[in-house]
Amino acid sequence: MGIYDIQKFDELVKGNSYVGRGIIVGKSEDGKKAVTAYFIMGRSTNSRNRVFIETPDGIIIKPFDPSKLEDPSLVIYSPVREFKNYMIVTNGDQTDTVYKVLEKWESTFALNPIQVVDMSYAFEVGLSAREFEPDGPNWTPRISAMLSFTKANDFTYKMSILKSADAKGSTCNRYTFNYNSVAGLGHFIHTYNHDGNPIPTFTGEPERVFIPNDIDEYTNTIWNGLDENNKVSLYVAYVDLATGQKETRIINKNS
Repeated sequence: MGIYDIQKFDELVKGNSYVGRGIIVGKSEDGKKAVTAYFIMGRSTNSRNRVFIETPDGIIIKPFDPSKLEDPSLVIYSPVREFKNYMIVTNGDQTDTVYKVLEKWESTFALNPIQVVDMSYAFEVGLSAREFEPDGPNWTPRISAMLSFTKANDFTYKMSILKSADAKGSTCNRYTFNYNSVAGLGHFIHTYNHDGNPIPTFTGEPERVFIPNDIDEYTNTIWNGLDENNKVSLYVAYVDLATGQKETRIINKNS
């Protein structure tokens, strides 16, 4: 496969029973929409007992059956939040960490308009205070993305993975990827390469995936491509770059 090849999502994950949680960010084929998707999978009863619920600024994860909730610390969080011209997408409560930095910077620099700061760096600053999840021996990485709608009819985005440097979880390595949007191209990052015990952490750069124009087509492609036994919930958002209008889809296996 060539380094600039773009794969269809369902073909990329075919036969892979467990890629964990995943984030996709990119631009529709016609260049008119910013696209993001977030999904969760689960092997345990606790992980599978979840649903996505839409909120005014994104989505939140809730237990489907609260009576069956065990440990909420790593399974209940807000994976998607919006702040002004920014959309944050993560696989944990680091969503709120980045959000708070954006909020603080916005209020601080509003008092000092002479100082010009690239607000998108709040992404790196917020994540510098976080690391992989404390769930050894898996040491599940924290994956994150942020879309910046700061250009006329266009956007840029960043993706990050924080993962253990070794099997002992002794220290955290941090990787950040910066992208200009390209029509039809998305980048896909996920927590695990495949199933295992312990589960092997995602390696390499975010994978290049095709982004179609139709939100329902893409929602079905992602959902149907994920392993039937382990998929739990999916969120997809298409944002019109000319108008800012957002269209969303949510699929919950528990309904």
